[in-house]
Amino acid sequence: MTSLSFNPARLLPDVAALAMAAGRAIMAIYQTDFAVTAKDDRSPVTAADLAAEALILEGLAQLTPELPVVAEEVAAAGRLPAGDPGQWGAFWLVDPLDGTKEFVKRNGEFTVNIALVVDGTPLLGVVHTPVRNWLHQGCGPGTASVVRDGGPARPIAVRPAPAQGLTVVASRSHRAYGTEQYLASLKIDTVVAAGSSLKFCLGAEGQADLYPRLGPTCEWDTAAGHAVVLAAGGTVKTFDGDPLRYGKPGFLNPFFVVKGG
Repeated sequence: MTSLSFNPARLLPDVAALAMAAGRAIMAIYQTDFAVTAKDDRSPVTAADLAAEALILEGLAQLTPELPVVAEEVAAAGRLPAGDPGQWGAFWLVDPLDGTKEFVKRNGEFTVNIALVVDGTPLLGVVHTPVRNWLHQGCGPGTASVVRDGGPARPIAVRPAPAQGLTVVASRSHRAYGTEQYLASLKIDTVVAAGSSLKFCLGAEGQADLYPRLGPTCEWDTAAGHAVVLAAGGTVKTFDGDPLRYGKPGFLNPFFVVKGG
């Protein structure tokens, strides 16, 4: 087990402030006629992605200069920290603007994601939704909370599965055909579409019971929301039933399912 030189919970306010500062940088660009370009994998990128990531990287370097940081845009450019991610023990995963397609569509369903991974598991997670001014956060079991529009932090937790059927949250822009096949075998009451890591947050708040992901994701897409779900009492597992782990080669995730209570 990795021994840290700091208490991760004490970093949570600083990381939350960093995510919100990145959100303000994003919103400054959101109000403009921003340009959209394509990366090598054809996914979109904007000046907001780059500005938010630069801000977060600078902040994390000041908070924990000893820890590697893997951020989406730096990774896309091939500039990863040296070494084997599986041997790092602890490192940061950053998606500065999760849901760039939602950002481009201007539907507000995009987030800032920062997570601290320790021994393959996301321990600390912050998910900020700039348009709605929401902040979901957690650092260990029983610590999940949400802050809405600058108000006080309110504890959140997953809920038991309702007798009338599950509320399922699914991707707005990336729903795979296999998702419908998977859901066909379950007792479903409602299916809700949502973008970015808001899908994790709905489960953590007890507003949804299940989020199956049968499509490609990278570790920075999921780590912060995963940490919040764990802090709220939920699980994130592969379809083989194993906990979703981090520090994998290429930082690619297998298919997974998020479950509440």
